[in-house]
Amino acid sequence: MRTYVVSGAASGIGAATTALLRGQGDRVITVDQRDADVVADLGTAAGRAEAVAGVQALTNVVHGVVPCAGIVGVAGADCAAIVSVNYFGAVDLVRGLKPQLAAAGGSSVVMIASNSITGMPGWRLSTAELCLAGDEEAARADAVEADPLTVYPGTKAALAWWARREGITEAWIGEGIRLNAVAPGSINSPMTDRLLADPDVGPLVAAYPSALGRMGRPDEIAALVAFLLSDASSLMVGSVVYADGGTDAMLHPIAPERWVL
Repeated sequence: MRTYVVSGAASGIGAATTALLRGQGDRVITVDQRDADVVADLGTAAGRAEAVAGVQALTNVVHGVVPCAGIVGVAGADCAAIVSVNYFGAVDLVRGLKPQLAAAGGSSVVMIASNSITGMPGWRLSTAELCLAGDEEAARADAVEADPLTVYPGTKAALAWWARREGITEAWIGEGIRLNAVAPGSINSPMTDRLLADPDVGPLVAAYPSALGRMGRPDEIAALVAFLLSDASSLMVGSVVYADGGTDAMLHPIAPERWVL
């Protein structure tokens, strides 16, 4: 039995991932603002510290971390909170649990990015750059000058790039910790429901093409996450895997824009 940590486990991809891992006999320590083993607010530094301490109180070894907690970029959303939860809430949780990941003697982290990082034009690149620089205060200040719709992909791009940049370093892979990311498309989840209900964002989301002609399901992303957590994906380091029903390939048959920072 392996021990995994999943944040944002109360709904959507986090809930599906938790159910799949537990169904295969693994232990999952959940982190969320409600209905979780560790209740904490990942939108603040203090809350992240509480989350890390809470997990560490329950286990000395972590075989994998899946930071699913996130805020969607709908009208009226707090752009500063999107930065703090989506990026820093994920990265700081992973960094805080690094000793437990290293103790596993071979572990895996799966970041949840988004195909909006290449599918949506004009998103907030400056927010992504400040996130990657580790300057939360500056990233929050930059984000509030923009629209939530453009800030959300910026935070998700930063997660994908962080996994690529850090995944190949001695600090991570040298400790036997593999970092990868998944970039889902439109997934039938409460988060997507909020997007579709937004009068400005909803039509854009609904217009996203799909070779399958449908949205994805949380369990389909959970299956990919479980693969990336497993030894079957042992050669994958710093990878960003699109799982969007072909949307990105339809929009960018050759090469997506803004993939290189």
